Amino acid sequence: MSAPAVIRDFDDFVKVHEILLAASGVPPTLYRQLFRKLSADTFDGGEFFTIEPCEGGRQRRLLLSVESLLRDSDVFLIDHAWSFRLPDALQQLKEVPGLAERMSALMCVDLDMKTNDEVSELEISEEAIGKSQDRVLEVLKKEVDKAKESGRDATWLELDELEIDDEMLKSLDLSAKFPNLVALNLWSNKLQDSENVIQEVTKCRNLKAIWLNDNPVVRNCGDTIAKAVLAGIPGLEIYNSCFTSNFGEWALGFCGDIGGADNTGCFCSDSGSLVKVTNLDLSNRCIRDLPKAFSPVVMPSLSHLNIRGNQLDQVSIDVLLHLLRDFNSLQSLEVDIPGPLGNSAVQILEYLPNLSFLNGVSRSDITESGKHVIDSSLQPRLPEWGPTESLVDRVLNAMWLYLMTYRLADEEKIDETPIWYVMDELGSALRHSDNPNFRVAPFLFVPNGKLASAISFSLLWPTQDVHYGEECTRDFLFGVGENKQRSARLTAWFHTPENYFIQEFKKYQQQFALRNLCASTEESPATTRVLQHNERALRVYTDNPQVDEFLTHPEFILTTDAKEADIIWTSMQVDSEVKKALELTDHQYTNQFPYEACLVMKHHLAETILKAQGRPEWLQPTYNLETHLSQLIGDYIIRKQEGLNNLWILKPWNMARTIDTTVTGDLSAIIRLKETGPKICQKYIEHPALFKGRKFDLRYVVLVRSMNPVEIFLFDVFWVRLANNPYTLERSSLFEYETHFTVMNYCGRLNHMNTPDFAREFEEEHQVNWLEIHQKIREMIRSVFDSAAAVHPEMHSAQSRAIYGLDVMLDQSFKPKLLEVTYCPDCNRACKYDTEVIVGSKGVVKGRDFFNTVFGCLFLGETAHVTPL
Repeated sequence: MSAPAVIRDFDDFVKVHEILLAASGVPPTLYRQLFRKLSADTFDGGEFFTIEPCEGGRQRRLLLSVESLLRDSDVFLIDHAWSFRLPDALQQLKEVPGLAERMSALMCVDLDMKTNDEVSELEISEEAIGKSQDRVLEVLKKEVDKAKESGRDATWLELDELEIDDEMLKSLDLSAKFPNLVALNLWSNKLQDSENVIQEVTKCRNLKAIWLNDNPVVRNCGDTIAKAVLAGIPGLEIYNSCFTSNFGEWALGFCGDIGGADNTGCFCSDSGSLVKVTNLDLSNRCIRDLPKAFSPVVMPSLSHLNIRGNQLDQVSIDVLLHLLRDFNSLQSLEVDIPGPLGNSAVQILEYLPNLSFLNGVSRSDITESGKHVIDSSLQPRLPEWGPTESLVDRVLNAMWLYLMTYRLADEEKIDETPIWYVMDELGSALRHSDNPNFRVAPFLFVPNGKLASAISFSLLWPTQDVHYGEECTRDFLFGVGENKQRSARLTAWFHTPENYFIQEFKKYQQQFALRNLCASTEESPATTRVLQHNERALRVYTDNPQVDEFLTHPEFILTTDAKEADIIWTSMQVDSEVKKALELTDHQYTNQFPYEACLVMKHHLAETILKAQGRPEWLQPTYNLETHLSQLIGDYIIRKQEGLNNLWILKPWNMARTIDTTVTGDLSAIIRLKETGPKICQKYIEHPALFKGRKFDLRYVVLVRSMNPVEIFLFDVFWVRLANNPYTLERSSLFEYETHFTVMNYCGRLNHMNTPDFAREFEEEHQVNWLEIHQKIREMIRSVFDSAAAVHPEMHSAQSRAIYGLDVMLDQSFKPKLLEVTYCPDCNRACKYDTEVIVGSKGVVKGRDFFNTVFGCLFLGETAHVTPL
């Protein structure tokens, strides 16, 4: 029975939405409630839930505000506050009234925005400055008075968030007033002059700890000031929350809570000061090695230890495990896994038999589950922004923590471009849990029975019994297990152990070192022509309109009967089903090679090159997001640590025309973008060679007669494809198709340029020799097909002949970079324009003769206007 055109009752609703309801996972017992709420446009979540800030206001969470809500007892509608296609995001945020303001509030990135009643920072009066200085002096007086009462010198100053500037710091003369100062906290002030800060701070020679975090001077010249302070205060153990290489008992005591700003008297250098330490939090202290003071003799009572977020790369796994084993009282340990103790939680527990809890999970639970990687307390990624960033930029930075996606489809086709959306304030307050008590799913309500009338919602329903005050959570990766890289994908929302990903990247890199499977290129016998001189013309069956129009070579004749054809030239894959449907035989020639996916599928292309040649200079670092996400994350982390460019381009495995292709430097975005389909992630060529300030790439056509031996020809004409806008790496430009992409056949303004004109003007602009560049491109193209032949010898077939499009870009050093290989390339320009040949055979190639040249080379052994590689 067909679906009704208009939904009149519940039965109609179920018939129209049968597939959508099943896909959403909503229990059938809730269908009727859902129908009533959709029909009445009922958004009643506010009656059941409340939203409250958390993480210092940088996140929100959702709490149940009624007595209880039983499993599968109700379903709630969540509106979509913002729906868009990714290329339109920037424009919408700029142009839709109120959108940027709502999104910034929803994503908690507007916390520092001033209201009209607040005074501009630039208008701070002298009176305000005076009040700030008064507060500082008041703090200092209290410390002096406290020291007098205790009979000790003042050794600890807390001067954070007091708007201390360079002039004020100098006037305070802290080293003279507090000669025995041990700890100085200047966090979140207005210090800017590095020379002044270094001079004043290093006068305090007895300092063990100093905090300059969140001062402009650290943001602007962090390395310089760090080196100078460490050199000027040899005994310093803590700098900006990180342990220095000199750290010892004092720093351990600070993290063990045996003293601090309110209890400075407990700090001493005597060997017994750490005896009473039971809980030691050393997380995220940049520790690479451990001092002698870290021992069970010095800390015999230690029961809980946290060493997360530290490389500890200067101490071996065995030594560290042996050391921890000697802490007989140690019951609970928190550590990155994989990390400094290895890659397996099970093995750690085997070596440390006294442990009851590892990363907050009980020994019994770990043993029963057999999980090697466990973590109960990953820290969330919180949005970050600079004070001068606009709301639009802040939203673009933060949105990947909130976005969800779906793709529209009807009976005829699937939409090539996915829809991204942000749930309303209630839905966006749902935080992640591996053990969630709610589930969320997108849903399209189709009131008129047709996709054009569809309204998008998200549906929310309880999957466990929930009680008053409990947090309501969902699984951000519902249905995604470790077989689909769950732990790595959580990096989009959480700070996961960086060491693990770095190790995975380094192991992956080692696989391709010194690899070269390609045999040396030698002259090989040419394939024989298909048509002997005394035989009839070859019959060609094709579905390609350009072949149908332009193949006029007298030794070929077109036929509409595939069974009688000698040559099948088609844009569809000739598999067993097509052969059966068209009644084809194994003796007919086809324009495709077996296993050519190793070249024309982007993930297989990279895999083929890597297996054959390791990482040649002409292939940008490339990762298959379905299989090597961890390795990509490791590469990204190392680049970030080394201050290298981290701009990447994501491309679907098998889509053309830059569909669903994105350029981004945001790690969360990279990970989330795989949700819209399988992709590769490739290092973006951030500094390409430009033509008059614009980006360009080159399309070459390669004719393949044989893959064993490799017998290929390069068509003597290539085509340049130009971006329309001047090239820039400004963040806003990443949303501009006509700035970063060059394929304008299907969108944008196509500006055709004759090849000879381009080459001549390029040589003049850059003072280079095009023939030298062309020779490098020839060598690269040959290497590509040699790689395929070496890794996939099964690709050869005596009955195959094909052409492929190769897209090439030049970097700023004019070295070629391979972009992709295309099966059955678009040859519209090749057939449309007559072009003067500047390489190879010279002369003029008539556009109308393109396919005559192709077929003549592939099937007749002709070599006009092609060059053997």
